[in-house]
Amino acid sequence: MMLLSLLSGLIMGAAVLFVLYRWVIPTAVQYHGGLALLWHDIIVERALDTLTRTSRPQRILKAVQRKATVGDPQSVITAIDHFCRHREWAMNVGDEKGSILDSVVSEVSPVTVLELGTYCGYSTVRIARLLPPGACVITLEFNPDYAAIARQVIQWSGLEDKVQLVEGASGDWIPWMKEHFGVQAFDLVFLDHWKERYLPDTKLLEECGLIQKGTVLLADNVICPGTPDYLEYVRNSPRYNSHYYRSHLEYTKAEDGLEKSVFLGY
Repeated sequence: MMLLSLLSGLIMGAAVLFVLYRWVIPTAVQYHGGLALLWHDIIVERALDTLTRTSRPQRILKAVQRKATVGDPQSVITAIDHFCRHREWAMNVGDEKGSILDSVVSEVSPVTVLELGTYCGYSTVRIARLLPPGACVITLEFNPDYAAIARQVIQWSGLEDKVQLVEGASGDWIPWMKEHFGVQAFDLVFLDHWKERYLPDTKLLEECGLIQKGTVLLADNVICPGTPDYLEYVRNSPRYNSHYYRSHLEYTKAEDGLEKSVFLGY
């Protein structure tokens, strides 16, 4: 009898924990960006990494390989969005802000694109699939494990001919862009890496002459986690005309947005 009671208690406890993990807590943090990041990006990710002995990027790659069609970029995007909304949150630009990114890429129709922060290659695929013939996106990723996954995601999408993925720190690579890639200036720069690097890397791009009149900077996560120093700079500098696209933190209801800043000249 005691054994049955203990077993029943364990089952009930496990059921309560599952409900809390799967529905209650995710719903509770939907409207608070800081809590959402704490829950999804620290607590859940570390727990699943330990339990599965895999990383979140590896789990995203498996979702792509299971659900997406080789050579079909849209199916790769759809597979990652479905995984992040229904299985496990991840800090991609996401589907809602991704549509804003798409509209900016289509508007600019860039030939040369720099992406700072590749992660798993989600936004790289979104950008590359919209580029005109002969265009290329150079994407920088500091974490070699992320870069290894991103290469496979980009290859699965069939866009490897439009993408050059570079491993290393943005501050180290930006001064070598002209010499290494033969790029004179970028038409579009997508900032989605370490938030504290947004401002220094923007100033470094200016110093290196990699931003020209008409270059568009598009910065993600300017509200959550937030980039106040970057926003103050581009919104108050006479060199930029800035516009804020209000949206939500990827796969949540917490406010976040993209800042589009057009360079007006030196």
